[in-house]
Amino acid sequence: MVFTLLQAQGAAGGNMSFLLMMVIIFAIMWFFMIRPQQKKQKEIQNFRNSITKGQRIVTAGGIYGTVKDIDEANNTLKVEIANGISITVDKGSVFASPQQPA
Repeated sequence: MVFTLLQAQGAAGGNMSFLLMMVIIFAIMWFFMIRPQQKKQKEIQNFRNSITKGQRIVTAGGIYGTVKDIDEANNTLKVEIANGISITVDKGSVFASPQQPA
């Protein structure tokens, strides 16, 4: 009888340590993987909201160009990719300003 009671208590302690270990693993994953990704997404969104006419940009497809017009209603940008050649891109496809050559 006593052995069964001790065995039941040991099993409950094992479940608690397993649960604690899983919580710790999730916390580590959140700190090293999810949190940095959320910060990066927030930076990209802030960049997209601060785009102005005349700014050089790079789209997700690797197209470099200069913003000529911003259509907030449709969430699009008119981008000049060469002299006299403009395309319309979704604002969500813009990821960065090109790095200036050294």
